Amino acid sequence: MANIVTDELLENNKQYASGQQVHKSSYPGNQPINPARHVAVVACMDARLDVEDLLGLQTGDAHIIRNAGGVVTDDAIRCLIISHHLLNTNEIILIHHTRCGMLAFTDDLLKAGLEGDPAAEKLLGQATGREFTSCHKSASMPAQFHAFRGPIEALDAPRCEAQTERLEWDVRRSISRVMNHPWIPTEGPDASTVRGFIYDVDTGKLEEVNYPGPMGTFG
Repeated sequence: MANIVTDELLENNKQYASGQQVHKSSYPGNQPINPARHVAVVACMDARLDVEDLLGLQTGDAHIIRNAGGVVTDDAIRCLIISHHLLNTNEIILIHHTRCGMLAFTDDLLKAGLEGDPAAEKLLGQATGREFTSCHKSASMPAQFHAFRGPIEALDAPRCEAQTERLEWDVRRSISRVMNHPWIPTEGPDASTVRGFIYDVDTGKLEEVNYPGPMGTFG
């Protein structure tokens, strides 16, 4: 499968990380609805990621789907299906990043804290460095927060080997969700490519995650 545009965007990232500006911020005028580069990006909502800048994308080049963690949720899948089948994208880029907030909690811990469990409130406060204020109510949704697997760490902790491993696990899980969805073809004449990366917020560089590989355990 061709990855021509993805490879070009990785070259743009090298320029970005070296301090060069690739993205042009001025209004480009009227454009077609289909993304010009036929690319869809799923990335974290973290304020330190400017996806257009770090990939050197111009307005109209790509679909950019963002959420907490850059997780391939049901809604992200919904967007990718529409992006591919109706709007002609055929390269998918998944971006996680270092120092991610999704490393600082578990789903059960956050739910317990929101419901008013004092021990959970204390742990969440320690992880975030601010007082955690509970809502003291339960709720049926969201059903999941999609926290990353592995032992929790302090919010915005410096990168280490264990952190990188946890990020790689979740990137691979996200790749797997896309590649194994029956409505997102990755083989045949209508195939899309899927590649995953970790963005280092301290260097501005993208690092590719090999797939397949370990995805972690629930323990």
